[in-house]
Amino acid sequence: MSENTLRVELVAADRLVWSGDASMVIARTTEGDVGILPDHAPMLSLLVEGIVDVTTVEGETWIAAVDAGFISIAENRVSILAERAEMSHEIDLEKARADLERAKSAGELLNDPEEAVRRAEARIRAVEKAN
Repeated sequence: MSENTLRVELVAADRLVWSGDASMVIARTTEGDVGILPDHAPMLSLLVEGIVDVTTVEGETWIAAVDAGFISIAENRVSILAERAEMSHEIDLEKARADLERAKSAGELLNDPEEAVRRAEARIRAVEKAN
């Protein structure tokens, strides 16, 4: 890993979703979107449902939909920990759209309908942004 590289690990509760070297990471926190470049100041923040955008050192872009969790940045290491995380290429777009409609119509039947809607919207955005 060179000085101008971030070591990134995106971890869900059940698996390592993505790991590699990156030149930039963008994630949504409770304070808003954060862009992370090499030599970023140490930070620990809460993630919200949304997408994580990773640009590799080779110039590839990897997009993931994540649930709420944490992001930790220290010494050019970025750890993203979420209850659930899916890479955009793993998401079935039609199923995600159906899940969004189901979440919107279920409303009061769900414990947290806003969370279900945000999760479905994040999955759709991840696929659309990757394409």
